[in-house]
Amino acid sequence: MRHYIYPALSSPPPALQFDDQFAFRPSGLTTAAIVHLLNCVVNLLETEPYVIVISLDFSKAFDTVQHSTLLHELAQLHIPDHIYNWLVDIFDNHSHCTVFREELSSLLHITTSIIQGSAIGPATYVVTAGDLVAAVSGNSTCKYAYDACIIIPASNEMTRHPELTNVQRWAVRNNLKLNCSKSTEITGESDTIWRLLLNRRRCLE
Repeated sequence: MRHYIYPALSSPPPALQFDDQFAFRPSGLTTAAIVHLLNCVVNLLETEPYVIVISLDFSKAFDTVQHSTLLHELAQLHIPDHIYNWLVDIFDNHSHCTVFREELSSLLHITTSIIQGSAIGPATYVVTAGDLVAAVSGNSTCKYAYDACIIIPASNEMTRHPELTNVQRWAVRNNLKLNCSKSTEITGESDTIWRLLLNRRRCLE
């Protein structure tokens, strides 16, 4: 991964964006994510009366990533063909069954999930999230692991719904589910956002 996937993240194709992704990649620490998000908010507050930050959480993201969508995005990266083919082999032709009281179920093909503790799991999730970007000009995203934030300036206040619709469509396309109970919206100035980020950091650590 260090020799092929991670270098490819520094020169993504137009359809993918990785500079707003933290964790699961080199130098993507929690602190870096907080600094990036706070910097976006502070810069907006130079011309905006307030900023809206929508914090989003996805349920069991690693368990539900769709292999076909992931491989389509991996194919867009600048990686050698033999490495891409190796990744296809990893995700292809796997099946599972259940044994209960000496009864064996029929085999079912595994078409979703990436292994979080594996060498390729985190990196491939970064690729999966590469096309999760803001839908409206002036808004931006900040992604940490499988969480994401949408940053909306006051002048774009009415774009909340289009942004959330965009996230929901992205989630459906990637076989992910937005966890509404763990998602929240914060509206305020830098001090309010800063307190949110500190609390968020404690949760992430």
